[in-house]
Amino acid sequence: MQGSAIAQIFPLILIFAIMYFLMIRPQQKKAKEHKAMVDALRRGDEVVTQGGLLGKVSKVKDEKEIEVEIADGVKVRVIRSTIVQVISKTEPASAA
Repeated sequence: MQGSAIAQIFPLILIFAIMYFLMIRPQQKKAKEHKAMVDALRRGDEVVTQGGLLGKVSKVKDEKEIEVEIADGVKVRVIRSTIVQVISKTEPASAA
């Protein structure tokens, strides 16, 4: 009788383990990488937003918002988390 209870619960545990390793864990890893990318944004980086706008970061306003120049003299305020890709990174200024 005890063996049949374990046999009934085992498939549920197995399904949860498979879901964790195939879905939950990779999604958490991707979210962590995106957060690191967004935190590393700085002036001069060329970025793509979720809406498909391409531009250059002209100003890092605060921890939630940046200013992106999408054309000469055209600047838009963008929420940092909506940046999906950094096309080119700028090199940090040398201390010399």
